[in-house]
Amino acid sequence: MADEKKIRVLVAKPGLDGHDRGAKVVARALRDYGMEVIYTGIRQTPEMIAQSALQEDVDVVGLSILSGAHLELFPLIMEQLKKRKMDRVMVIAGGIIPEEDHSALNKIGIKGIFGPGTSTKDIAEFIRKAVGEKKAA
Repeated sequence: MADEKKIRVLVAKPGLDGHDRGAKVVARALRDYGMEVIYTGIRQTPEMIAQSALQEDVDVVGLSILSGAHLELFPLIMEQLKKRKMDRVMVIAGGIIPEEDHSALNKIGIKGIFGPGTSTKDIAEFIRKAVGEKKAA
């Protein structure tokens, strides 16, 4: 088990959101669940997020958004990841994302969407399970 590679997660705040308390709580919790976490800070562009994911060689990109710009920003982030040949990276999202937008986000490749009040344990378990299945494939 000591030889097992830790799951690397990039937590990012795309767009103009200035409030990042939730992202910091999730980042710290994932670290406490044994993952390596890189937090990019607020006001990140899709290009900055994809480049950070590439440089940090992450398994997961977690996007946190409150502004309502998820339908505009998330496709751009997915495009930038694809441009960098990072299709293997799992992308999840959290924040204020209306239920009616979930299917559109799933179609572009967002694998998990977590709203306010989601337990950090549930997020960590989702990541562990999904990354484990991906590595087994």
